[in-house]
Amino acid sequence: MIPSDSDRPFEGEGEEPGELAWNEFDWEHYFREQDEGLYRYLAFYEKLRAHPERIDEVARLMGWDAEEACDDREAGDETATAPGNDDDEPYTLHQNPVFIATKAIYLSLTRTWELIAGDASKVPQPLALGFLSSLHRSEQHALLAIQSLDLGDYTMAIALFKRALGEVNSTLALIDDKTAASHRALASYRDDAIPRLFDLREIWLRVIGECRDEIARQTEDVEDDDV
Repeated sequence: MIPSDSDRPFEGEGEEPGELAWNEFDWEHYFREQDEGLYRYLAFYEKLRAHPERIDEVARLMGWDAEEACDDREAGDETATAPGNDDDEPYTLHQNPVFIATKAIYLSLTRTWELIAGDASKVPQPLALGFLSSLHRSEQHALLAIQSLDLGDYTMAIALFKRALGEVNSTLALIDDKTAASHRALASYRDDAIPRLFDLREIWLRVIGECRDEIARQTEDVEDDDV
């Protein structure tokens, strides 16, 4: 899931500044398309939520299988700025599979929580606020980690993903068995939320493993160059 073009220079680096090819309308259209991709992921995820290999199955349906990723890497597509042509769309963080999966699963967690958290008879208000804040903190750590991936800083990504994982543990602690047993709505939410939180952990742990492999590879390349 590490993007193949994470260590390319920023577009236009070393060139004289020129007129931007896209206007605000073009970018708004682009971002709406990316939002549709996020909802598409979530639709697949909800449909397959009982599947034991749902993470991999959704990735396959999204077209993120290993063979396609390899083909994209070999093709070496470069960022362009001409609007109206899908082949020439610029790359942004919104296209990163880890970003899409993370945002989609968090959207499902927060959207369902907001339906019950506003009712004090269903969820104690300190818990409602604390849980939502914990979700937000872990999501922010994860998004910063994904941004680090795109910048090619794998050690920073690992550190930030570890922070996100720690916050997920805190989130799980807030809805433990004892707390959930006192509130029917909370117990129902917990049953649905726990697999999603564990899926987030699984995705991030996989990426951490890929980051460590990439760091080891880069270290070996440097050592070979020094020989």
